[in-house]
Amino acid sequence: MTTLTPDLAARFARITLDHIGREYPYKLDQILTGPGDLLAPAALHPIFHGSFDWHSCVHGWWQLLTIARLCPDLPEAAAITARAGAMLTPARVAGELAYLDRPMTAGFERPYGWAWLLALHAEAARHAAPWGEALAPLAAAFASRFAAYLPKLTYPVRTGVHSNTAFALVLTRDWAIEHDPMLAVQIDARAREWFGGDHGCQAWEPSGDDFLSPTLIEALLMSRVLPQADYAGWFDTFLPALARREPATLFTPAAVSDRSDGKIAHLDGLNLSRAWCWRGIVEALDASHPCTAAMRDAADRHLASSLPHLDDDYMGSHWLATFALLAAIAGDPTRN
Repeated sequence: MTTLTPDLAARFARITLDHIGREYPYKLDQILTGPGDLLAPAALHPIFHGSFDWHSCVHGWWQLLTIARLCPDLPEAAAITARAGAMLTPARVAGELAYLDRPMTAGFERPYGWAWLLALHAEAARHAAPWGEALAPLAAAFASRFAAYLPKLTYPVRTGVHSNTAFALVLTRDWAIEHDPMLAVQIDARAREWFGGDHGCQAWEPSGDDFLSPTLIEALLMSRVLPQADYAGWFDTFLPALARREPATLFTPAAVSDRSDGKIAHLDGLNLSRAWCWRGIVEALDASHPCTAAMRDAADRHLASSLPHLDDDYMGSHWLATFALLAAIAGDPTRN
């Protein structure tokens, strides 16, 4: 079983330190309302203008701060601390907030970037440095957007990409438990409404550019929402043939044909996020569950399939290490 060793943490950190401030190439998520909107990424996003796009920069910072906390003796930890001190400041946060006040930004980064920003704030708040306090207004802004969005989201989004509802709720719920208990209650209620009756999942995946498993991320969310005594029954109803390793696709790492193609490179992320989900699901089930060994084996094989390829091409290196870290620390209580 691959876990977060100092060598692996250092590798993750070096990959992300290389791109966290790289302004170009950059993919803007922006609606132009006039010629004055045409500004450089660093002018629009004083903190999150690296890593190819806004959300990748956000979760790149989450990854770096997590590594600095878990492995403070790494040489890379000093570089992380210095760069965070320069970037995660109230003045720069004010610039990020100003972007949210621009016209037609209500859907900006919804819900993936929202959730990762809250995860970043949760991690920043665990450090003695003032980063959590600096990011708090931005976290409050996105939490408010979530609270307004969830009641009007009639149907959950079940894709394997950024719009997936369950993934966003996993991260947001972790933040809300500590920072906004009423939002956590709202998330639990909606998750039960949307997913509580699901059964006999066919797992028609992966699609060609998935980086999330719609099946497993839903199962991971419900493992957080339901009490353990209830979860096992829900899980066995949701995936009733798992003891026969069916659906087989969930046990089979995705093949990646071209890592320079940004969408196809998503499939490395699918392998890493499946490993994270499998490990989280195992932890939520009783040790006597008959599928435990098969799920752990699936997690290990998915992680091993894509871990060597994190920095093969910038289309993957600007984000994959974050999901590798999620998988590497999943199920390890000393690493959370």
